Amino acid sequence: MADTSLHVWHTSSYSQNGGQCVEVREGPAGTDVRDSQHREATTLTFPTTEWSALLRGSHRPGPEATL
Repeated sequence: MADTSLHVWHTSSYSQNGGQCVEVREGPAGTDVRDSQHREATTLTFPTTEWSALLRGSHRPGPEATL
């Protein structure tokens, strides 16, 4: 059975309701990103390798991390 969590638009769990944020959906070829308040506007698509690099680069260590 296919994973139904793929290809579904979602926002970050850190997003506030009604806030200015983006929505993403992951697929086998990459990740699509769109403005949550203008869903009909242009969608940006990032290859999987680029999206993974972005997420790795944006990670902020939590309070338990040792610097």
